[in-house]
Parts: sequence; C-alpha cells; structure tokens
Amino acid sequence: MAGVVQFIKESYEEMTDKVTWPTWGDLQNSAVLVLVASLIIAIVIFGMDKGATAILQAFYESI
Repeated sequence: MAGVVQFIKESYEEMTDKVTWPTWGDLQNSAVLVLVASLIIAIVIFGMDKGATAILQAFYESI
C-alpha cells in the first residue's frame, strides 16, 4: 500500500512541477489544425468512396 501512495505522490509532483503544459493559444491552434486535417481526410475518403461507387456501378451495368 505504501508503494501506491508513493507512486501517487511522485505522479502528482511530476504533473505539477516537471510537465510543461501548453498555453490556451497553443491548445486553440492545435484544435483548429486537428479540425482542418480531419475535414481534409473526410473529404478525401468521401471522394474515394464516391469514385469507387461510380466505377463499380459502371462495371456492373456493363455486365
């Protein structure tokens, strides 16, 4: 049990004293970057899906 308490104390100390937390501005910039990247990836996947659907539909209609 003493090991668990020691672990919690050391974890708290590391999180408060040794970790460099990002600023609010950095968090906002990162959130916008993730949003834009997610939208780009979603659009690419949508295009690939529509393209594959069109190709397969044309193929099946030709048979």
